[in-house]
Amino acid sequence: MKRPSDDRQLNIPHARRSVLRNAALLLLGGATGACSLPLPGQGPPPSLYRLTPKSTFRPDLPDVEWQLVVETPITNAALNTTRIALLRSPVEVEYYANAGWVDRAPVMVQSLLIESFENARHIVAVGRENVGLRADLVLKVELREFEAVYTNGAVPDALVTMILKLVEVRRRSIIGFDQISTQVPAEGDSLTEVVYAFDTALGKVLKQAVEWTLIAGEAYWESL
Repeated sequence: MKRPSDDRQLNIPHARRSVLRNAALLLLGGATGACSLPLPGQGPPPSLYRLTPKSTFRPDLPDVEWQLVVETPITNAALNTTRIALLRSPVEVEYYANAGWVDRAPVMVQSLLIESFENARHIVAVGRENVGLRADLVLKVELREFEAVYTNGAVPDALVTMILKLVEVRRRSIIGFDQISTQVPAEGDSLTEVVYAFDTALGKVLKQAVEWTLIAGEAYWESL
């Protein structure tokens, strides 16, 4: 007796066999295509940029004996990132593609502030709030603006604005307040030129912040 074919044993109609065969080919092709897709982390790395602390100050700054803690600046969510912000309109925040700061903007600014105080060589001790420093005064900082602003055409300005509050630790009282803002035009629209404008603008703000803090803090200390 003639044996029935395998397809008849499985009782699979001819049309259904064709559908199953085509589906299997589609699945195999999809798996092969997926293998050719780039895996996460295999694309080109973003360009990272850092800014520099200030190292030159007015020569008549006081030498102070009190110790200072510089708190991490507070800022809005749009600036609390490693991405480099830009504004083309007052109501929308954008970011440069494939580029970023070496650290979140407020953390980077805090580090540069501390380095600038150290470079001034007029204060006994300065540091972050989590290093165990026995501080006499605390510098509270708000990073209000830190973006490239396209307001005058194709070439942006780097805009940096800080709000400073100097607080006496024992009484928890504000002994000084200042707002510092600088806007520096970039020499061109390339990202490197924009970062150089950021460096110049932030440098001006850092210099004023260090000088104001030392003078205001020492004036208060001498009044005690």
